[in-house]
Amino acid sequence: MNAVKSALLVLIVLIGCGAKPALAQIVALGASNTQGKGVDASEAWPAVLEGMLRARGSGAHVVNAGISGDTTGGMMARLASAVPDGTRLVILNFGGNDFKRGRHGGGLVDPEARQANMAGIIGELHRRHIRTVVADGIINAARKAGMVQMDHIHLTAAGHRRVASQLAGLVR
Repeated sequence: MNAVKSALLVLIVLIGCGAKPALAQIVALGASNTQGKGVDASEAWPAVLEGMLRARGSGAHVVNAGISGDTTGGMMARLASAVPDGTRLVILNFGGNDFKRGRHGGGLVDPEARQANMAGIIGELHRRHIRTVVADGIINAARKAGMVQMDHIHLTAAGHRRVASQLAGLVR
């Protein structure tokens, strides 16, 4: 009986190994408007984007690596851990926290340092052969359209849906 169980276990393992290709990996890297501050996690644009991609038959998995309050320096520091091997696309939202730090403590990030951080992040991802899309313009367009919460910074659920819809057209 134990030999039958062992053989069955080996068969299950063998069937599971290599039976399916790895899912396409997408990472959404950013701050609060990526994380989904003020909306349910299922309403944040990374989750909505995954749903849209799956609805059109994609097996893509979108990882939400947004951290509220993060800066370009923080994103650079956590890049290796936030973007695992096998990632095919990173959607970047650099946001505006670099500019807010002077008003909220922690010192303002100068524009040259911000540009160096953004170039470093994109350069490292391209070195790893990972495609990048910068979503700041798409997110800012939703903000300018009034799809923001009472703080006039963070997107509403409708704003997140708009962002996801526009990004879905850029994901191949």
